[in-house]
Amino acid sequence: MNEPITIVDRGRGLQLSTSRITVQDLVPYFQDNCSDEEIIRWIPNLTAEEIAVVRQYYAEHRDALDEQDRRIRERTAEAVRLQRLRFPEPEGTPEERKARLRELLRKRLAERNGAHHPG
Repeated sequence: MNEPITIVDRGRGLQLSTSRITVQDLVPYFQDNCSDEEIIRWIPNLTAEEIAVVRQYYAEHRDALDEQDRRIRERTAEAVRLQRLRFPEPEGTPEERKARLRELLRKRLAERNGAHHPG
């Protein structure tokens, strides 16, 4: 006998009782009015029945879920901004960056080996 598909909370947010897919995983798809087929194309382990359960829950709690999604996106954007401040994109093309790294490596090897034994 199959258990009914429900929305449960196992400590990481509301999710399907049949998988680890959370309600918030599907909110962006619902906001974009994606069809079940489109969602399944991106998350192939979902069934139409599972999507229907989450879609119904989303319809009943849309405002709260949209606000939660907004906060999630805001936190993510801030984390990305801070990460980019800590680790800025290197300048130049990939070839230029490789050339700079090769030159840096050549200099370090020369320093380590001494002038008599270049790398």
